[in-house]
Amino acid sequence: MKKTIALVTGGYTGESVISFKSSAFVESKIDRNKYDVFKLVILKDEWYYTDSSDVKHQIDKNDFSLLIAGTKIVFDAAFIMIHGAPGEDGKLQGYFDLLNIPYTSCDTLTSSLTMNKGYSKAIVSGIQDLHVAKSVQLFDNSSSSSKHLLDSLVFPLFIKPNNGGSSIGMSKVKNAIELPDALVKAFNEDSQVLVEEFIQGREFSIGVYNTIEGIRVLPSTEVIPSNDFFDYEAKYTPGATEEITPGRMSEEEKERVERIVIEIYQKLNCKGMVRIDYFLQDLNSDFYFVEINTIPGQTAQSFIPQQVKAAGLDIADFYGELIEMALKNRD
Repeated sequence: MKKTIALVTGGYTGESVISFKSSAFVESKIDRNKYDVFKLVILKDEWYYTDSSDVKHQIDKNDFSLLIAGTKIVFDAAFIMIHGAPGEDGKLQGYFDLLNIPYTSCDTLTSSLTMNKGYSKAIVSGIQDLHVAKSVQLFDNSSSSSKHLLDSLVFPLFIKPNNGGSSIGMSKVKNAIELPDALVKAFNEDSQVLVEEFIQGREFSIGVYNTIEGIRVLPSTEVIPSNDFFDYEAKYTPGATEEITPGRMSEEEKERVERIVIEIYQKLNCKGMVRIDYFLQDLNSDFYFVEINTIPGQTAQSFIPQQVKAAGLDIADFYGELIEMALKNRD
């Protein structure tokens, strides 16, 4: 018997634009012979489903159900495809936990922690061979905060919202003159800002997910942006970035990276698919952890679909495995 799946999209932040693109891609690939899929939109002012006749049906938040033509529809699992709040920060996961609805992402605590880049780095910093760039976490945009940065860190610096994604509000600054505008840009997106020293090296992104057989690591993607760094434009403009999958690494680097990212996945108690971004430093190939994304993008330009293909896997089977693991975790 087919399982009924809620493909959840939308969100409360500027990342909702990407969420809609990601969910459209996932919707087009899920095996309809196995799953009945309803794409549900969650926005601040309403939660709804639009049927094939373009009729909008409101979601009953009491039990996350739909009433269509007198028939109540309940869901066996939720495929969460909301980047940012409330789908990536643990809020939606907590709601589903209360309703006993399994979902494809990390749990409430892990989702909440990993949204905070500074906290994530603190948790994983003890992993063997994992390095983190020197950084300062800011909670206000004051003159004393700027002075602390100038006294503590060496330019160039990356300035980014601590709880944001899709590189929104992120800047690379090369001197003190550029600092004020970059801080304003980041604080416009978040109440916390992370400022890191720049690591000169090759940039990679790698997918990791759990299967019945254990944790699996996908082939990495090497990222060579035409811009100064991998910003929003570089991420979502076709042709703006050279992406090589599998990324160019020696066998030693590949084995070391796979061991480290599996440990990251385990230490953060991840579930479902995640994407881990990292640098291999130019000087000695040290692994520098950048961040983890627990709802990685699934657009046509996104890394995970590229990596699934490079691994010789079918994307419909991959999404099906995520759903089946979510159902298994409930059982």
